Amino acid sequence: MAGLGKLYKDGEIICRQGDTGNCMYVIQDGTVEAVAESDGETVVLRRLGKNDFFGEMALFEKDVRTATIRAVGPARVLTVDRRNFLRGVVEDPSLAMRMVRTMSHRIRDLTGRLARYEKPAEIGN
Repeated sequence: MAGLGKLYKDGEIICRQGDTGNCMYVIQDGTVEAVAESDGETVVLRRLGKNDFFGEMALFEKDVRTATIRAVGPARVLTVDRRNFLRGVVEDPSLAMRMVRTMSHRIRDLTGRLARYEKPAEIGN
């Protein structure tokens, strides 16, 4: 596992739900999982592998992280701040389109998963 990013050990937290973010991450090698805590329960949202990214919302809005990301086995992860991301988009505009496509797929997936658990709202309330 060679690369520029930081090496995380199995189970090590990369970023924590509720923390304020200012960068995104790209997985150079290994696997991570996104988990969310709600009402005392931990739910695994998804697993991500080599060349996947996470934490990208921090580049667009200053809000708290919506999930905790932890390594599953050893994982090498590169941090990308807003300035470097924008520089990358200028050099390769298709980067922005790939990111938007990935974000759209994630929203669609989470919306579908949420629809299976939510009860329909009563009309008039």
